[in-house]
Amino acid sequence: MRRNMTKFFVEPEYKTAFERLGLTSIDAVFAFQGDRNLAKPNLAPHRSRIEFQIDTPFRTLFLKRYYRPPIWTQLKNWLAAKKRTSCAFAETEAAQKLAGLGVNTPRVVAWGEHLGVLFEKRSFVIIEKIPDGESLERRLPDFFNGPATPENLKMRRRFIERLAMFVRKFHDSGFCHRDLYLCHIFSTLNARFCLIDLARAFRPVCFHSRYRVKDLAQLNYSAPVRYFSRTDRMRFYLAYMGRLNLTPKDKGFIGKIIRKTGRIAHHDVKRTDYNTAL
Repeated sequence: MRRNMTKFFVEPEYKTAFERLGLTSIDAVFAFQGDRNLAKPNLAPHRSRIEFQIDTPFRTLFLKRYYRPPIWTQLKNWLAAKKRTSCAFAETEAAQKLAGLGVNTPRVVAWGEHLGVLFEKRSFVIIEKIPDGESLERRLPDFFNGPATPENLKMRRRFIERLAMFVRKFHDSGFCHRDLYLCHIFSTLNARFCLIDLARAFRPVCFHSRYRVKDLAQLNYSAPVRYFSRTDRMRFYLAYMGRLNLTPKDKGFIGKIIRKTGRIAHHDVKRTDYNTAL
């Protein structure tokens, strides 16, 4: 048995640009500083993210690196993937499978991993920035901010219905996200939705309904009250389920979403109080 195994892949059209930056090995990728460090307070110590640009083709790219991830994290990834896998490849594979099923995801242009005898030592994935895209947490279409004219209300409703159908298509693929907040759904200027941050996305063998509840509760929690009324949320749910009226079963399912939303809110308050105390 080989004690170490290394894989390094770059899409052919990017090889020249990566060679100019010296990104020709995993060692080089982990030494690379990039243009902008995207560190944030809640980012796990084994993870790092940077942004950089290349000229040919001109693109903005994001590099996500995993260095000696905790064994428990790796075991959970293996269980979700039903095989031994690195953190980077788990995200790469999810993005590629979803794209093949018609769910928009950022394009993976490079990835690599360095595995020991059993556990991962380090891995990375590089993805393209979504052209003209912005997360729904940071930017909603202008008609959400404008006056509630009949035309604006019509566009808001259509937007909510399209978002619901996008999430339904994602779930119909058999995948669940486990981190499905508005910050992880992007919208482009041509009104195209795209799902990002797929490190935890997987196809559950069992308890699929429970994971769907979690995804929908995360969306519900992250949707600002000032923009999304109760009626809007109900419109989203009906479009997501593909029907015009609620059934008794729907009411029970909605109850689960509401209770999970409350638990997420409670957990966020506790985490905020803890961070403030620190």
